[in-house]
Amino acid sequence: MNSIISPSMYILSILFLLSASLTTSSPIQQTSLIQCLSQHSIPLSIIYTPSNSSFTSVLESRAQFPRFTEPSVPKPELIFTPLSESHVQAAVICSKELGIHMRVRSGGHDFEGVSYVSIIESPFIVLDLTNLRSISVNINDNSAWVQVGATLGELYYRIAEKSNVHGFPAGICPTVGVGGHITGGGYGILLRKYGLAADNVIDAHIVDVNGRVLDRAAMGEDLFWAIRGGGGGSFGVILSWKIKLVAVPETVTVFSVTKTLDTKLLYRWQQVADKLDENLLTRVLMRVTNTSERIVTTTYDGYFLGGADRLVQVMQESFPELGLTRKDYSETSWIQSTLFAYIIPLNTSLEFLLLRNTPSTSFEGKADFVREPIPEFALEELRKRISEEDDPLIVWTAYGGMMNRIPEYQTPFPHRKGTMYKFHYFTNWPKGDKNVAKHMSWIRSLYNYMTPYVSKFPRGAYVNYRDLDLGINKKGNTSVIQASVWGVKYFKGNFQRLVKVKTEVDPENFFRHEQSIPPLVLKR
Repeated sequence: MNSIISPSMYILSILFLLSASLTTSSPIQQTSLIQCLSQHSIPLSIIYTPSNSSFTSVLESRAQFPRFTEPSVPKPELIFTPLSESHVQAAVICSKELGIHMRVRSGGHDFEGVSYVSIIESPFIVLDLTNLRSISVNINDNSAWVQVGATLGELYYRIAEKSNVHGFPAGICPTVGVGGHITGGGYGILLRKYGLAADNVIDAHIVDVNGRVLDRAAMGEDLFWAIRGGGGGSFGVILSWKIKLVAVPETVTVFSVTKTLDTKLLYRWQQVADKLDENLLTRVLMRVTNTSERIVTTTYDGYFLGGADRLVQVMQESFPELGLTRKDYSETSWIQSTLFAYIIPLNTSLEFLLLRNTPSTSFEGKADFVREPIPEFALEELRKRISEEDDPLIVWTAYGGMMNRIPEYQTPFPHRKGTMYKFHYFTNWPKGDKNVAKHMSWIRSLYNYMTPYVSKFPRGAYVNYRDLDLGINKKGNTSVIQASVWGVKYFKGNFQRLVKVKTEVDPENFFRHEQSIPPLVLKR
C-alpha cells in the first residue's frame, strides 16, 4: 500500500487537528487558514495546536517566566515554529490576510511575556523563531550574521571558536534570544567600551507587513534605525542581524568582592563608576545573603579589558576605597568573562553557553536610570526595604565611556550622556508561590520610593525590561497620546520618530502588542 500522503489528505489531517482546538466562534477560519498555509507549503510538523501532545512543551520551551504559562494565562490557538525564511513570510501573509493576531517570540525573555501571551486580544497565535538559529562568523571583515532564534551564549561561543581577540557587546544572560535583545538595545560588560548591541549592528533581514524580506538597503534607513532599539513586535519580524565584531585583548581581568552594605563606600562608587577607565565596567549587586538574619550585602564586580597589573593601577588611582589588592584579580579570556558575569565559576566549560535551560522561578523587574548620586540616608532606606523581601536583588550597572559619546538620537535607545548608572530591581519567587501579590506590591512600593532619586521629565525606563505598570495599548483603539505615557519613558524624544516610522511601514497596525509603537492614524 502506498504510504505517501496526498495533498488533499495532508490538508484534511491539518484541518482535523485544528478543528479539535478551535471553536466555530473563533475568528480564525480553519479552512481558510489551512488552505493558505498549504499553498505556501507549511509542513504539519511545525504547526502545534492545544490538541497536540507537544503543544505545552513547545509553548514552555522558550517561556522564561513560569508565571506566564500558568493555567489562568491566555494561551495561543496555534504555535508556528518556522524552519526557513519563507515559512515566516507565509505566516505573516496568511495571518494578515485572515485577520489573525500574531505574537513573535525568539528567546522568550520578555519581562511581561508579550511575545507569547496576549492580554488585550484573543484569539492569537505565536510565531516561535527558535529554529532560526544559524550563526556565520567572518573574522576577515570583523562581522557575523546571526539568526534571531540563536541565544547570546551560542553567539559568544561561535565567535570564540574563531578568535580569542574578538567579542560582541551584548547581554549577560546566555539564554537570551539575539532577536529581541537587539531590538531593545542590549547591554553587557562591554557597554562602556563599545556601547549597546544595537550600536554595533550593520545590516538586518526583516519580513515586513506585506511578507517581503528586506535588507538594510531595501528597508531604508528610517526602518533600520527603528528596529535597533525601538523594541520588538512593532515593525515586522526580524530574521537575522549582521553584527560588527569588536576587538578584545587576549587577557581580560575580573574581580568580585562581597561586603556588608557600607553606605559610604556605595556612595563613593556612585561618584566614580561612570568616570573610570572605559576599559573597566563595574557593577554592584545588592541583596540579602543571610536569610535568617536578613543581612544586606553588596557585591562589587569588575570586568577589565587588560591585565591585572594595569587594573591594580586603575583601581588604586580611581577607587582605592574598595581596598582591592593583586590577589583579588583573576586574569582570564573575554569568553570566560561572559560566564563570570553570569555568576558562573571561571573554570566552567564553555559548553555551558550552549544550554537552553528554562528557569523554575519567576520574577518581576523594573529599571531606572540615575543621574545624580543617591544620598546615604536613602541608601539606608534601601537597606531596610530590601531586607523586608524574600529574595530581592538590585543591580547597579555603571555607564559613562562610550555611552556618553553616542548621541541619544543615533538609535531609539536614548539613555546615554549624563546617566551615571542603571538600576535593575528584581524580586524572585519559586513556582507555586502563593504570595505573588506580596512580591509585586513590594517592588512597586520600592519603585515609587525611588522616584526622587532617579531620572526625571521623563523618568526613564528600558524597553528590554518591559513594564506594563507604565501603561498599555487598548485593543482596537491604539492612541499615540496614551502610548506616549510609556513611550517617552522608554524612548524620550525618539518616540515621535518611531511613531512616524510605524505609520509609514505598518499603518494598519498589524504588528502590535500591549506596548507596541502605534501608528499616528490607524487605518483599517
